Amino acid sequence: MKSIIVFLAVLSLTQIALADDSPLQSIPLKDIDGKPTSLKDYSGKVILLVNVASKCGFTPQYAGLEALYEKYKDKGLVVIGVPSNDFGHQEPGTADEIKTFCSQKYNVSFPLMEKVHVKGPEKCPLYKALTGNDSKFPGEIKWNFNKFVIDRNGQIVQRFDSPVKPDSTELVSAVEAALAKS
Repeated sequence: MKSIIVFLAVLSLTQIALADDSPLQSIPLKDIDGKPTSLKDYSGKVILLVNVASKCGFTPQYAGLEALYEKYKDKGLVVIGVPSNDFGHQEPGTADEIKTFCSQKYNVSFPLMEKVHVKGPEKCPLYKALTGNDSKFPGEIKWNFNKFVIDRNGQIVQRFDSPVKPDSTELVSAVEAALAKS
């Protein structure tokens, strides 16, 4: 009887934990190496999610993204780069080429996901959720280096267009505000 009660208690706690997951956290992803992951792996952290490309006028933002990550990672920030070739074919590389470029040119140490579509009919499920009608900030991604700030509970709290630099007052303020909330 005691075993049944313990089992039911564990089952209840598991279901409560699952109910707390945001829809964004439950979307399956793959990292740059093709390993299954999701935003749930970063649960409890503030996420700055950015669609990135290696051959774009905004590509130098990698340096600012890495600096922001280094400054705030110990406070709970994770920057996640999501390569996409949807804009001007500015990310034509393979996963290995993207990793090499990011590490050699910008010393990127933050996580990278596999290359996906962030717009159009082949848009991946994560970007459907980020930009769809039910999103807090709906609307198609217009170019590379769009940024989403996602709080520790998996909720989108801010969205920034490509020209907003990682060290801009508005983006840093949004990250700091999200980090300040438990």
